[in-house]
Amino acid sequence: MDKKTIAFVCVHNSCRSQIAEGWAGHLGGDVIVPYSAGTEKYHEVKPFAVKVMKEAGVDISSHHPKLLDDIPFKVDILISMGCGVSCPFVLCDYEEDWGIEDPSGGSLDDFRRTRDILRTKVEKLIADIKAGKYEKHS
Repeated sequence: MDKKTIAFVCVHNSCRSQIAEGWAGHLGGDVIVPYSAGTEKYHEVKPFAVKVMKEAGVDISSHHPKLLDDIPFKVDILISMGCGVSCPFVLCDYEEDWGIEDPSGGSLDDFRRTRDILRTKVEKLIADIKAGKYEKHS
């Protein structure tokens, strides 16, 4: 099975999309090549996002916010986090919106909840990829 390229996208690429990319690389490295990006510049990955992922054994401390121009022009799957972003310049075979609430400005527990929701969604994504859900039919 070829690995699927996946872009997780939100506005600032500072929290949800970074967490999703971290989970995808950690849990699905055998089937996923993950990327994340935002539609607007931001200066850092949120410290609480780094902290809660470290608690779960995933190190995203070297990650930095990226823009859509920093990821491949074409991916297999494009996943937005529920922030109403539009990605007209990223071609994809499949597109989903996960509708994840942004924990930014919230408590550490808010970030933990987001981390856990994203883990579950990434695990389902991996299972769906392995089951052939995202295979192109000619």
